[in-house]
Amino acid sequence: MDRLDAMRIFVTALDEGSLARAGRRLARSPAAVTRAIAALESHVGTQLLHRTTRRLQLTEAGERYAAVCRRVLTDLEEANFSLAGDKAAPRGVLTVTAPVMFGTRVLRPIVGEFLRANPEVQVRYLLLNRMTNFVDEGIDVALRIAPLQDSSLIAVRIGEVRRVLCASPKYLADRTPIEALSDLARHDCIGIEPTSPNDIWSFPPAVGGRVVRTVQIRPRLMVNTDEAAVSAAVDGEGIVRVFSYKIQREVTGGSLVVLLPECEPPPVPVHLITSSERLALAKVRAFMDFAAARLRADFDQMAPQRLTLMATDDAGRHSDRPSVRRVSAAGGSRPA
Repeated sequence: MDRLDAMRIFVTALDEGSLARAGRRLARSPAAVTRAIAALESHVGTQLLHRTTRRLQLTEAGERYAAVCRRVLTDLEEANFSLAGDKAAPRGVLTVTAPVMFGTRVLRPIVGEFLRANPEVQVRYLLLNRMTNFVDEGIDVALRIAPLQDSSLIAVRIGEVRRVLCASPKYLADRTPIEALSDLARHDCIGIEPTSPNDIWSFPPAVGGRVVRTVQIRPRLMVNTDEAAVSAAVDGEGIVRVFSYKIQREVTGGSLVVLLPECEPPPVPVHLITSSERLALAKVRAFMDFAAARLRADFDQMAPQRLTLMATDDAGRHSDRPSVRRVSAAGGSRPA
């Protein structure tokens, strides 16, 4: 069997999560998919996958080999597409990753628009609250919400978000007013695991001060997803602290209220990042341009609410013209 074809089948099986779904995607029979992976295992001399009725799990050797396969297939795709020149139409599989909640609420509709505008492109859309490795995981474009380190990757800034405190009017109605950070210690809070040590929330120094302010909170409810935390806050279970985009709908609709905006940390930048090698591909250039323009428009739509939602002054506003930076090969700090 053609080894490159077998590699494609192997990677597709990993992406789809089962041999049967890989067969349907590639228009191959289940037996053909099984033979291709068996041929690869025979070639490398070791088992690549643990197969069960419910899922596929890579062996340790399989993890290493999958990374090699992705690199080989990506390099081959780049070589083929580069021959078509700059005027080539976007085509092929585009792998995009983003944090789960941003990817669901903000970026996913833009991905749908891009697919409708580019019928020869398929998108492999990975929503992950962890770092991804561009090379090993075959990432074309990543959205990162974090300060980014310098490196060989290219970053286009598309906006900024803030870490905000908020609660529902229902919760606030029967509670003592929250007028200072110290008041938080007397209120119910919603913790998100993994939380800060000893349930401490940290805030920037007061104006003119140098000491970071901390508050020992009382998390009467602990959850492990941001969606659950926001939902609980809407239901009046307590105060939650999350990035502003995660509660924009709720603030706009009036089900949550932002608290103590003057105490918020500085805004956190949002970037789309890719590598210079990937940017040479028509599908990546097209997506970067398409998504950056629409994401900047989304952030611009938040502008009327900034005094309430983001507490952004003139110095904190992002430019309509994106800045380009070099960032770390792992994609910056931990995604949010």
